[in-house]
Amino acid sequence: MQEQRPRVAGEEIEGSDVGGGRGAVAVYAPRAAAALDALEAVVWQRLDANLVDLAARVCASLHGIPALARPVDLGPGPWASREVSAWRSFGELSDAQLVAIEFAEQFGLDVSAVSDELRAALLRAYGDAAAVVGHAIYVADVIPRARFVLDRLFGASAAAVPTSRPRVDPDATIWTAIEELIRVVPGLQGLDAITTELVRLRGARQHQCRLCQSLRSRSALAAGAADDTFAAIDAYVTSDLPDAVKAALAVTDTFIWTPGRLSDEEVAGLRKHFSPAQQVELVLDITRNATNKFAVSLAADAANVSEGYEIYEVAADGSIRYGLSHP
Repeated sequence: MQEQRPRVAGEEIEGSDVGGGRGAVAVYAPRAAAALDALEAVVWQRLDANLVDLAARVCASLHGIPALARPVDLGPGPWASREVSAWRSFGELSDAQLVAIEFAEQFGLDVSAVSDELRAALLRAYGDAAAVVGHAIYVADVIPRARFVLDRLFGASAAAVPTSRPRVDPDATIWTAIEELIRVVPGLQGLDAITTELVRLRGARQHQCRLCQSLRSRSALAAGAADDTFAAIDAYVTSDLPDAVKAALAVTDTFIWTPGRLSDEEVAGLRKHFSPAQQVELVLDITRNATNKFAVSLAADAANVSEGYEIYEVAADGSIRYGLSHP
């Protein structure tokens, strides 16, 4: 397995030159930038905006990062002036809203610890719409993490608070917007297949997604990855994995557990080993991989195999094939 090549002098583009994190995505991954913008727009229009706002604030407060930006034309939320950590004392919340915010808090803290009782409570409260709530919570929880990490890498973005709710396709749902992000991110091909797969598998194990843990990339196997390569991610810091991979896995862990504490050393590690385009791709990969959180949260993450692993492949157009043979 080869390390990522170091950047050559002059290759790095400073954040101010690309417009911060948002600008970097627009420059290096324009289709993903459009998908992220659409996802942020549709979430405010397909679920109670005040519930989305409170869920976003609760998730962001867990990690000390800015929350998903509420469109200005909505006006301030009913709980805008209150300390969000005291949400359990907000008497105006309905029983269903209380369940949704508790679900969001656990989703943002550690999705693998969503209990059967909490899951059942969400299903009782929202019925068939429980999945929509889960999709909205993914947006409220994960997209601000990605925005924050990108800004740490490329500098602060221009103010991203929309003055009004953008028009969205009347047929669009939060899920179809998520699907578009899932579809376009694999079109980024700057990272090598092994690094991409190790980052995915590390996230799968941290979120304890049964399906994701049971998969192995055919491209990574063809590039020389083996079972001991995959096993090394569990103790990657002391492993013999390349330093570039260790840098990528360190940022993966921080994104998942403590995004607001992304350190200067972790930022420097990415910049040392990866080009700006690769840095954007890595953050988008982690964001895409984290869609497994709502599957885990709703116990919809069952594996296709009962033992061993299943070989899969993601094409550049986002299509996925399962049940492949070993290369």
